[in-house]
Amino acid sequence: MPERARKRPLFDPPIVRRALRDSFVKLDPRQVAKNPVMFVVEVGSVLTTLLIVRDAATGQTAHLGFTIQVTLWLWFTVLFANFAEAMAEGRGKAQADTLRRAKATGRPRSKPCAPSRWRRRRCARATWCWSSPAS
Repeated sequence: MPERARKRPLFDPPIVRRALRDSFVKLDPRQVAKNPVMFVVEVGSVLTTLLIVRDAATGQTAHLGFTIQVTLWLWFTVLFANFAEAMAEGRGKAQADTLRRAKATGRPRSKPCAPSRWRRRRCARATWCWSSPAS
């Protein structure tokens, strides 16, 4: 029985490193604007960050802790969404590379079937059909 291909772990180090870098690159508003919900969250993150700077500069520290907490949660949401998207893209690219390599070798992963009384013939729709020798 042929060996199964090695499955990649969920957090494969090369994919995670690339995803971490891409999650910060995807903070570009032009890229975030493709997803309106995340765009609104990023705009909220920027605005609350500006509020923290304004409050710290003017000395209004009454609600500074709450504003910092909200800002951190908003930035975490944006970064986590970007990281998840980058992980999915990385795993998809890795799978596509694996399929491309398998196609390039051109060798089947298992032994061919034993010959039988059935044969393959070309069907009218350009697909392969199975037919008995009588047809």
